Amino acid sequence: MDGTAGVNGHRAADEALLDDEKAMLGNDPGGMLRATASAGAQVRESAALAVETDLSLLEDDGRPRAVVVAGIGTAGLTGSILSTVAGPRCPVPIIGHRSAGVPGWVGAADVVIAVSASGRSPEALAAADAAARRGARLVAIGNPDSELQAVAERARAPFIGVPRRAPARASMWGLTIPVLLAARALGLVKVNEADLAETASRLDADAERCRPAADSFVNPAKSLALGLAGSVPIVWGSSPLATVAARRFADTLAANARYPAMAGALGEASRGRVGLLDGVFGGLAESSRDIFADPDTEEAGDSTRLRLVVLRDGGLNPEDDADEPVAVEERRADAVQAIAERRGVRCDVLVAEGGSALERLASLTAVPDFASLYLALAHGLDPMAVPAISEMKELSNLLPEGLQ
Repeated sequence: MDGTAGVNGHRAADEALLDDEKAMLGNDPGGMLRATASAGAQVRESAALAVETDLSLLEDDGRPRAVVVAGIGTAGLTGSILSTVAGPRCPVPIIGHRSAGVPGWVGAADVVIAVSASGRSPEALAAADAAARRGARLVAIGNPDSELQAVAERARAPFIGVPRRAPARASMWGLTIPVLLAARALGLVKVNEADLAETASRLDADAERCRPAADSFVNPAKSLALGLAGSVPIVWGSSPLATVAARRFADTLAANARYPAMAGALGEASRGRVGLLDGVFGGLAESSRDIFADPDTEEAGDSTRLRLVVLRDGGLNPEDDADEPVAVEERRADAVQAIAERRGVRCDVLVAEGGSALERLASLTAVPDFASLYLALAHGLDPMAVPAISEMKELSNLLPEGLQ
């Protein structure tokens, strides 16, 4: 399809495209595959940049009453990552704030971390300005020589400059690491250099496994993408850490592949949303499938079915750091997989690996990040250029006629 709104692509995924490296790279002119493969390098670079920044202003006044991480989109996700890595026994609340300004209760006893990949997000700028006016300790993270850096300098607050080399959604690790190291300076998280090195190595290894030149049958990201093709994806995480990864996958599926995806915690899903497996896109659709029918001749509406992705934390969290017993988490994940199997709903399972929360998170996000790109490319979509986003910005920023 070549739409009048600049929408290009085809509804049916073409597996052959994913085994044609030249064609794939030609459909990725913005270099999203290359940017995603740089995740390990982002960890190393942003960690070095954070270490070079004087964070003594955060440390001098001791432990804050609360930490607010302000940003939107991927920048906003860094707050969820910080909260998860800090764990349930973090001595202060960590609040993600995804709208302009800061909560009304923020004051001199609190810390605000304003995050923006571009350094010009209205939400992050407003949060940094509000934090400065209220006397809260501020740290800003974003593109060097940006408006956000100017706000931080006026407030005499530390600024960690992370060069923007790709869209924010491909820069998650470059934004996340400075947030974690700022929290470490406050004594809220235990992230050491070994954790960072192992996380970067994990991301490098997964980038190698998911490289464009690797054929679909040995590339886990291509296999996952082809399994999701034409489906309505549901991504559930078995633990708080896995749930952050699940929401990340849903975000990238929407932004890169333009797929409507649902994500959430498996514990919440077991109280209601697991019923989707019985619904018109789940068990009802699968029970009416003709097992002898040619899938290529099915009507588009009839062929749309749920595809479940379960992200499991692997039971690696020590019991004293977990929100609930690991055995409960494992039984719940086993149960939903069994329920999906009984109804004929396809299910993919990814299990976290690694010795730290940060490395486990990396192991649950790397392959899905690549899968969202390969799914876009299989449909002939440019994963970077999203016409609807450009139109949304253009239309929503129009001034009323009387104010022009």
